[in-house]
Amino acid sequence: MPRTAAAPDPEVVAIARRRQFCAGEKRALLGEADRCKAAGTLGAFLRSKRIYSSMLSSWRKQVEASDRVALAPQRRGPKPDPSARQIEQLNRENARLRRKLERAEIIIDAQKKLCVALGLPTVDETSEDE
Repeated sequence: MPRTAAAPDPEVVAIARRRQFCAGEKRALLGEADRCKAAGTLGAFLRSKRIYSSMLSSWRKQVEASDRVALAPQRRGPKPDPSARQIEQLNRENARLRRKLERAEIIIDAQKKLCVALGLPTVDETSEDE
C-alpha cells in the first residue's frame, strides 16, 4: 500500500547562517511592532517574522543611539590629528625652553660684564690658568 504523504526532504543545510537585518529592515519591523496594539498581536507578529522581543529592544537602543549621533552638533573644520597635537605641544615646550635659555644667557653676560667692571677674574680666565 503506497503512501500518499510526501516524505520530508532528508537534506540538511550544510552551513547554518545567522540572519542579518539591515537598518531599513530593522526600522520597518520596529514600525510594524509598534502598530501591534491589541492583545496577542505583538506575539503573533514576532512568531510570523521569527524574531524575538529582545531583538526589538536592542534595535530600539540602536536606533536611539544612531539618532542621537545624527542630531549631535558637528564640529566644523578638519578633524584633529593626535600626532599634530603632540607636535604642537613639543613646539610650545621648545619655544618656552628657548625663552628660558635667552634669559639665562642675558644673566650670564651681565655677570661677565660686572666681573670685568669690578676687576674680578671670570670663569674663562680661571680655566685658562689651570
